[in-house]
Amino acid sequence: MGKMTIEDLAKIRDAARHKVALRQGAGRVRMNVHMGTCGIAAGARGIMTAVMKEIETRNLHDVIVMNSGCAGLCSREPMMTVEVLGEPAPVKYVSLTPDRVREIVESHVLKGEIVREYALAVGSEKTHS
Repeated sequence: MGKMTIEDLAKIRDAARHKVALRQGAGRVRMNVHMGTCGIAAGARGIMTAVMKEIETRNLHDVIVMNSGCAGLCSREPMMTVEVLGEPAPVKYVSLTPDRVREIVESHVLKGEIVREYALAVGSEKTHS
């Protein structure tokens, strides 16, 4: 490996700042991937990777990506809660796959349309069993 240049360091810095902004910045949307032990066992790491990839691919700067522990519904993992500024309640999505993440970003995050097929609850309202 050759010596690093100032430009190489600047690229690393910029990439790190972008990742920190995704997790800590202020935004229009907050996506929280539940990553308790049960979630990780069910594939939450892959879901987090899919979320980050979608946000970066679509160059979205108004979305915050977070993680949390178990949401208490282990049989429905992997799960993610999506909160959109101005919407009255968060939406809890369950049994996620990377393809479902892409659909949720396209429909809910970009168009404001809840993907009811994967939504367990909107706020405290259960959408299906």
